[in-house]
This record gives sequence, structure tokens and C-alpha cells, in this order.
Amino acid sequence: MRETIKRTGEAVRTENLTKIYQGRTVLKDLNLSVKTGTVFGLLGANGAGKSTTIECILGTKQADRGTALVLGHDAKKDRRALFQKVGVQFQEGDYQPEIRVSELCGETACLYERPADWRKLCERFGIGDKIRNTVKSLSGGERQRLFIVLALIPDPQLVFLDELTTGLDARARRTVWKILEELKGEGLTIFLTSHFMDEVEALCDEICILKKGEAVFYGTVEQAKAQSGCERLEDAYLKFADEEVVA
Repeated sequence: MRETIKRTGEAVRTENLTKIYQGRTVLKDLNLSVKTGTVFGLLGANGAGKSTTIECILGTKQADRGTALVLGHDAKKDRRALFQKVGVQFQEGDYQPEIRVSELCGETACLYERPADWRKLCERFGIGDKIRNTVKSLSGGERQRLFIVLALIPDPQLVFLDELTTGLDARARRTVWKILEELKGEGLTIFLTSHFMDEVEALCDEICILKKGEAVFYGTVEQAKAQSGCERLEDAYLKFADEEVVA
């Protein structure tokens, strides 16, 4: 895949990023710095502002205040320059149900100057035998792996992954984690959201926990546990996010 990227600098940087909807602040003065060649986890309850953060970073929504740089570019102003360098996987994909996996991957590859070999990606993610199948015939876990493949077809320097292992069984989740660790070793920067704390602990170099649009923790997993006084990341997350702990 990609040539190994030098691990210096920042892949994502936000300063005072703020978004207001109908007079309600849903993202407030968010400052992030995602180092190149690392895995960064954005955590928070549903409605905490995770999706809004990603949309403002990518420039698909206009922030009301603050700045966001992706690989040194303003995504809204330099969309064309970034298109070839950034991959995005969302939890729900809007694709024609009758389209075949091979057709969807092939059409996606045509959009990029130097795409990765999508057949090899499908093999790597365990859906190589499904390329002749229609998207609608895939299981939930197979579709999720397909969406990750589609995000990696640009051979990106940076990829955004939203709840990447939702719907996968334990073995498939571990396989995806291993592949992502390998891709990080090749220099890929990964920005992910997840509700699975074991996944976050296994993959993330740094995390940010959002609560009602504000960052309530930013640092490493070990720092989160130390600052919260909790031995388990899940307990630390619940404490920072102020979610109810169910015995």
C-alpha cells in the first residue's frame, strides 16, 4: 500500500472549534492535535458532539467559530487537495442494494489517482470471496468490513472510522484491530469513534472524551485511568462523561 509516511507533525488540528444549532451550542471551543501516524479516539455518549466534530473537521459542516486543519489544509477550502489523501467510513453507508461488491469497489477506485488494490483489501478484511455478491446480500459484519475497505481504497494518509467494528463478532474484531495496527505501522493516521472501551484501549494512542460538546478529558488511556482514579477505562470513561454506571 502507501509508502511509509514520515511520522512528524499533525494530521489534524483544531482550535476553538465551535458549532451552534438554533441557538444551542453543540460543540464548544474544541482544541485537538492528532499526531501523524497515530490512532486517535473521539469518545462520548450519543449526542455528545462526535459527529459534529468530524463534520466540522472535514468541512462538510461550517463551524461557527474556530479553525480546523487536516494534513495542513482547511478541508472546506482545499477539498480537492484533500480528497485524494483522506478516507472516511461512516457507520451507515448509502449504497444501491443491488450493486455488487466488485462494482462498488471498482467505481470507488476510479475516483482516485493512485488507489489501493481493492481486491487485496477485500482479501485482507476477509470478504475476498464476497466480491461477486450484492451489497444487500452481505451480513451486517461483512458490510461493515466493506465500508472500511471503501475508506481505504484512496490509499489515504488519514482515515476517519466511525464505530468501525459494530456488528463484528469477537474474532473479526480482533482481526480488524490487527490490520489497523499494521496500517498504523505503515504510517496511516486513524481517527476513530467507538463505544467499545476494549477497542479504544487496544488501539488508541490518545483519546478525547466529549460531554455535551465540550472536552472533559484529553490524553492517553493510562492518564484517563489515573486522573479518574479508576482501574478500568470503561469506568474512567463513564466518570468523565458523567454517564450512569449500571451495577
